[in-house]
Amino acid sequence: MLYLDYAATTPPYDEVADTMAEVMKKHFGNPSSLHRIGIQAEQLLRQARTVIAGCLNVRPDEIRFTSGGTESNNLAIVGAAEQFRHRGSHLITTAIEHASVYETFRQLERRGFRVTYLPVDETGCVKLEELEKALSDDTVLVSVMAVNNEMGRLQPIGEIGAMLKRHPKVLFHVDAVQAVGKLPIDPAAQRIDLFSCSAHKLRGPKGIGFLYCRHGLELQPQIVGGGQESGLRSGTENVPAIVGMAKAVRIACERRADFARHTALLRERIVSGIRAIPELSLTGSKRAEDMAPHIVHFTFPGMKSEVIVHALEQHDIYVSTRSACSSGASLPSRVLLGMGYDGQTAANGIRISYSLDQTMDDAKRLCSALGQVVEQLKPAMKTQQRRRSL
Repeated sequence: MLYLDYAATTPPYDEVADTMAEVMKKHFGNPSSLHRIGIQAEQLLRQARTVIAGCLNVRPDEIRFTSGGTESNNLAIVGAAEQFRHRGSHLITTAIEHASVYETFRQLERRGFRVTYLPVDETGCVKLEELEKALSDDTVLVSVMAVNNEMGRLQPIGEIGAMLKRHPKVLFHVDAVQAVGKLPIDPAAQRIDLFSCSAHKLRGPKGIGFLYCRHGLELQPQIVGGGQESGLRSGTENVPAIVGMAKAVRIACERRADFARHTALLRERIVSGIRAIPELSLTGSKRAEDMAPHIVHFTFPGMKSEVIVHALEQHDIYVSTRSACSSGASLPSRVLLGMGYDGQTAANGIRISYSLDQTMDDAKRLCSALGQVVEQLKPAMKTQQRRRSL
């Protein structure tokens, strides 16, 4: 099996799974309990928070545990919008955000907030001049993802942060789910107030994540109850998953330089192979430095993306059509539509994503299989084109 859908989820490290099993067996206490078993669990939470904060060069009290990237994004956006509604009701995001961000803003519009959805250029990059024009005295929050989860375009987070320094009352949230442990995230240097992470994107467990929340910044809680996580996110903490996430974050940060170097080489080989197949068309920027090293995206005009996915599956190769949260939908990709693709092409995208685990031989195998699949599907594609022309 050649699994190339790491942007959807990743296999957990063996040591992460082993550590979680040990914690579940030996440290099952409720961290809020006052007895020794509870205190031991609370100590594990404190240690995990410290490990994650140390890896990201932030304060331990700026790490708030959640159930994953979706909750972190929801908490950051809704929590900030509602907390600072007295300042204004204008919010800014982009047209190509992950569904957990995009749909949250759509919901806030129904609550009376005014949202600006910034356009992107043909490479998928947010237009900074449009952001500058959109900012107003009524703006409360700007939310822009670090790495587009579908086609891998890097966004100019540092430049956006520098721009927002001139607007100190505007909060800056970054969906960093595809960046943490892979690319540098520096809240102080990039002027980030909030950023989201999901453990299962970096070989940790599913159902756990965290929100970085700048020291001194208060958000309106979205889950209320016992006041855990400094009152921001109530509910008994999932200690085994949190400890597993801390271990995964530590391993990923330790290996980040190797990850960047290795995945850049893999990307170069895969991109070269795709360019050698005339029927396929790469998306995003032609400049490698504009793209995340661990994601490659292309379209096969005239052929439905799910057909390509299942054809590659016959070669025991597993890729995806877009974000796993929306890959089951047959509608055109909102991301590709936002980049200016027509509806038909926007329904034909394929995402390849990988990690340190894959080799150059794996990249070669993928490219060879793609060539065979295209040759196999060409007759069907030509038949469809003839039918459309009639």
